[in-house]
Amino acid sequence: MELRQLEYFVAVAAELNFSRAAQRIHVVQSALSASVARLEKELGVELFDRSKRQIVLTPPGEVFLQHARDVIHTAQRAQASVADYRDQLTGTVTLGTLMSWGGLNLAAVLEEFRRLHPLVSVQLRQSLTGSAGHLDAIADGKMDLALVSLSSSPSRLVAVRELTHEPMVFVCESSHALARRRHVSLGNLDGLDFINFPRGWGIRQRLDAGFAEAGVHPTSAYEVADYAIAAELVRHRLAATVLPISAAERFPDLRTIPLSPSLTWTLYLASAASQTGGAVKALVDTITRYVEN
Repeated sequence: MELRQLEYFVAVAAELNFSRAAQRIHVVQSALSASVARLEKELGVELFDRSKRQIVLTPPGEVFLQHARDVIHTAQRAQASVADYRDQLTGTVTLGTLMSWGGLNLAAVLEEFRRLHPLVSVQLRQSLTGSAGHLDAIADGKMDLALVSLSSSPSRLVAVRELTHEPMVFVCESSHALARRRHVSLGNLDGLDFINFPRGWGIRQRLDAGFAEAGVHPTSAYEVADYAIAAELVRHRLAATVLPISAAERFPDLRTIPLSPSLTWTLYLASAASQTGGAVKALVDTITRYVEN
């Protein structure tokens, strides 16, 4: 049994599709399929049920998956353990990002990180399922770090630390009925045509909790996965929304009004709870330093 076989198996288990798995790890599909087949022959069990259109893990495949991931992570940690003895850090770090970085200047972070560690590649990832998708990806070993706006993960394999926080504001067009108010109460939003965001997003969960606590029920007229699209809908007087203030400031032509009671949007950094490699640690240190400054 070779480490490469385990990596191929884990890639297929993550995608549940041989073609996508081959594209993900940049190998020929026939080589990937042959490697998994040899692994199954060596183990004496089928790891995947191929009898249906969508392949699925068999029961022994599910058990084997966790052990395969443990072996891969152990090998990665072993490799990373000698990183400090090299002249330069090398490797790849996958970083999940959101539509808004709040008070963190991520572009400046990445600029400095590349200057200090030019041999490390940072791959940015976004997810339509937002923070929830990033947390799942870290738990599954598909991602190293992620900026998220959820304070906790359902998995003990993920650690979350706070970076920054800021108020959220009501956003509307200048002719909106609430546009001239100095403050907008959550009660004012009851029955209002409202632009919401996908359920996996941290801002959606924060808004849902705030509305539930206030006993208000805005009309979810639209659900979008892009702040710019939300702003365009607001400009055309189709609905209003609530955004973190740093995101709302991107659209100076729209009215931004403080909420009463206030709602806070918080940016967190999520990572694997177990020990990580030198390149990941270096990026965490750079991100943390920018927040502290």
